[in-house]
Amino acid sequence: GKLFPGPHLFAGAGITVLWAIAASLVPKMQKGDSAARSAHIAINAVILGLFTWQLPTGFDILTKVWAKAPWIPVVAASS
Repeated sequence: GKLFPGPHLFAGAGITVLWAIAASLVPKMQKGDSAARSAHIAINAVILGLFTWQLPTGFDILTKVWAKAPWIPVVAASS
């Protein structure tokens, strides 16, 4: 198959950007900035939401990859 941008990719890219932003707030949090702490928590809540939303598309991608992998045995359904 082809690689193409889709919801799974965009959610993953968003998660990566948000991780960087959340990490950049740590020095301010260490200095006691409660606004930075609140922003850090909020950003991580958004990340959790994006990750949860991303799971179904990830499983779809995984099953497509496994279907083409020669090292996974195919089990025929019994009737």
